Amino acid sequence: MRNRTSLSSELLPGTLEMLILKTLTRGPAHGYAIARHLERVSSNVLRVGESSLYPALQRLLLNDWVQAAWGESELKRRARIYRITPAGRKRLAQEAEGFDRITGAIAAILEAI
Repeated sequence: MRNRTSLSSELLPGTLEMLILKTLTRGPAHGYAIARHLERVSSNVLRVGESSLYPALQRLLLNDWVQAAWGESELKRRARIYRITPAGRKRLAQEAEGFDRITGAIAAILEAI
């Protein structure tokens, strides 16, 4: 049994975007900080690689759910800083509600005798 999983290949479609939006409700962040937050909060179970993270951020940008501007990271390096938009907050609420329904249904199936 694996201790770690790849978000891109193991989670339901759209879940990564929802997790990114949720992370950005804490405040603006660059991509690496977003990935590390998801890893830390999930006790190192969920790991997000660049090949999954940056395409997801691009999709969020294209849908106007996040905005990005060049800024400086904690290490004084140039980084693209992402922030959630009002439309992104609305989308997050919709996605979270749908995710709760799906996970509830899966839990009910797993608990059925």
